[in-house]
Amino acid sequence: MVRKSVLSNGLRVLTEDMPAMVSSTIGIWVENGSRYEVAAENGLSHFIEHLLFKGTKKRTAAQIAEEIDAVGGVLNAFTGKEYTCYYAKVLGDDLKMATELLADIFLDSVFDQDEITRERQVVIQEISQAEDTPDDFIHDLFTLDFWKGHPLALPIFGSPATVNTFDREAVVSFMAERYRAERIFISAAGKVDHEALVRDCERLFNSVAGNGKRDKVAPPSAHPSVLNQHKDLEQAHLVMGGPGLAYGDPLRYASYVLNTALGGGMSSRLFQEVREKRGRVYSIYSFMSSCVDAGYVAIYAGTNPEWVEEVIEVTLAELKKVKADGLTPVELDRAKSQIKGNMLLGMESTDSRMNRLARNEIYFRRDVPLEELAKGIESVTNDQLVELASRCFPSSGMAMVTLGDLKGRNVPADVFAPLS
Repeated sequence: MVRKSVLSNGLRVLTEDMPAMVSSTIGIWVENGSRYEVAAENGLSHFIEHLLFKGTKKRTAAQIAEEIDAVGGVLNAFTGKEYTCYYAKVLGDDLKMATELLADIFLDSVFDQDEITRERQVVIQEISQAEDTPDDFIHDLFTLDFWKGHPLALPIFGSPATVNTFDREAVVSFMAERYRAERIFISAAGKVDHEALVRDCERLFNSVAGNGKRDKVAPPSAHPSVLNQHKDLEQAHLVMGGPGLAYGDPLRYASYVLNTALGGGMSSRLFQEVREKRGRVYSIYSFMSSCVDAGYVAIYAGTNPEWVEEVIEVTLAELKKVKADGLTPVELDRAKSQIKGNMLLGMESTDSRMNRLARNEIYFRRDVPLEELAKGIESVTNDQLVELASRCFPSSGMAMVTLGDLKGRNVPADVFAPLS
C-alpha cells in the first residue's frame, strides 16, 4: 500500500509497505540536478553528492561507513539531470537507524575544505574515466550537441574546469538555495511503518526551510546535426536520434512499446538485423531519455570503422519501415508481454520500489499503480506507433554523433535523407 504525508514544513514522506520483505530502502530525494545549474556551476549537484559522505558534526567519514557496514547495509547516492538521491538499504529493523544516519549526513555535513580539495581530484578522475569509456562518453556527446545551449545538454559530472572552482562557499550557498523543503521528499519501501517514519522525519527534518515556490524551467530546442568526433579507437561508436517525449506525454506507453520492439532486447529488430543476420556489431540498442518537459529517442551501436556505413544504412531502413507500417501483430504482442514481464520482475526489490515511488512523485505527483501501467501498455495500437515513429524520426529533425577513427569516411550531413 502506497501512502503519502506532508510534514509541517512542506517536506513529503512516501512509503510502500511490503509485508513479505525483510529489508527496507529509504531515500532522501532532492528535485535538483544538473539542469538547474548555470554553466559555471555545472557538476556542483554531483559534487555535493560526493561531499555528503565525508563527515558530519557527529560522525567522521569512517564512522559513517562503519555504522552502515555494522548492520550489513548499503549507503549510496546518485545524481541525475533533474534529481539527486541519497539512500540506504538495510534490514527493516534497522530502518530507524538508517533514517537518522541519512538525516545526519544530509543536514549536518561539515564540508571540510581539505575534503573538498581532495574530492575535486576524485571527481576529475571520475570524469576522465567516463571520457575513456567511449560507449558511455558518446551519450554525453550526443546530448551536448542535440540540446546545445540548454542546461539539459551539460554533463552531470561537470568538467575539470568547473569542478576545480568549487569551494566550501559555493557548496554551502548552493545547498541553501536548492535544498529547500518543497524540493525534498523521503521515499521508503519494504518493511516500513508509515506513521512511525513520518514521526521520525518530522523530528529529524523540521529544520529544513522552504520558500514556497518551484522553479520555472524552459524546455530545450533540438539541434539536428551530424558530428564526427575523431578519437584513436579500435571501434567506431555512434548514436543517432530524434525528438522524443516528455516523461508524462500521453504517448509514453506507445514509446515503451516502440523502443522495446525496435532495440530493447535480443528479439528486437535492430539486434536481429544488424547483429544476428549480419554480425556487424556486438552491441546495438535503442533507448529513451525523458525529462519533465522534453526527451529524445536514440539508437547506439559500436562497430568496426569499415562497417559504419552499413550499420547506419540498415538502421535507417528499419526506422523507415516502422514509420510506414509500425509493427506486425506478433511484434506488437511480444513487445507488450516483454514490457509487462520486465516491469513485474523489476518490482521484486525494495530499492526498485523506492525508486519507482520517487519518480512517480517527481513526474506525476501521484502514485501510478502497476495495474494502470499494464492497462496503458495493453491499450497501445499500431496506429499510435506509426504516429510516434513519424514524430520521433523525421529526416529533418534527426541528429548523429560518431566517435572513433573513421579512416576518412566521415558521416555526411545528408545521411538521414532516406527517412524522407
